[in-house]
Amino acid sequence: MTADPLERIAAALERISPPPGAGPDFSAASAFVWHVDPDRLEPVPEVSRVDLDLLVGVDRPRDTLLANTVQFAKGLPANNALLWGARGMGKSSLVKAVHARVQAGHDRLRLVELQREDLPSVGRLLNLLRGAPFRFVLFCDDLSFGHDDAHYKSLKAVLDGGIEGRPENVVLYATSNRRHLMPRDMIENERGSAINPSEAVEEKVSLSDRFGLWLGFHACNQDQYLSMIEGYCAAYGLRVAQDVLRSEAIEWQATRGSRSGRVAWQYFTDLAGRMGAAL
Repeated sequence: MTADPLERIAAALERISPPPGAGPDFSAASAFVWHVDPDRLEPVPEVSRVDLDLLVGVDRPRDTLLANTVQFAKGLPANNALLWGARGMGKSSLVKAVHARVQAGHDRLRLVELQREDLPSVGRLLNLLRGAPFRFVLFCDDLSFGHDDAHYKSLKAVLDGGIEGRPENVVLYATSNRRHLMPRDMIENERGSAINPSEAVEEKVSLSDRFGLWLGFHACNQDQYLSMIEGYCAAYGLRVAQDVLRSEAIEWQATRGSRSGRVAWQYFTDLAGRMGAAL
């Protein structure tokens, strides 16, 4: 006997859109990466990060972010944080290092990385996290918005939470090279072409104002740069003559045209490789 047309349609729809999978197992790892198509939280068995004590020259943002994260892990009020400033000065490294330090004493703290291009899906992600018996640091690295980029509107779901409010167990840490997340020429263009310039700019510029913490990172000087390298050598047991280390490190940064934590680590990686030391 021929199946009812409605039954055939229903069966076809189930094949096209299978039922949602089981909820994520947040006990599987301390860190996860959010993916879409299909939506899923992928556990990260081992996070790529450096120890908090190796981050030199960022004492104030380190202490502020650490205290904020401890408060959050304890279930106390905590702010969303925007880490902004110079490239390569350890913004994303600090987020990961702080999570590791705090998670060691609060084992229900989880780090969830969200890519900027996946911001439109953040509402679905928050629904997965809301009500779970864990605390989540939602991490968005290298956050910025260009011309005609409407992704910033999705970010408000995390910062303001809409009618439901931001989940009590979620806080957002974002890094950016820009303090206001928008390129300056975009802001100036809005001012010059809008009927009401102040209102046109307000929505975009005020996005960064929704972060309770602004933590600035500035280019390091030569002494800080050398201190970073010396700290790496001490941590990994590499013994190098002080004059050799200094001259090589200065030459390395001169060829790169800049000094930063990233450049310091790149030089140290080269040094460790030449000395046959595993990192």
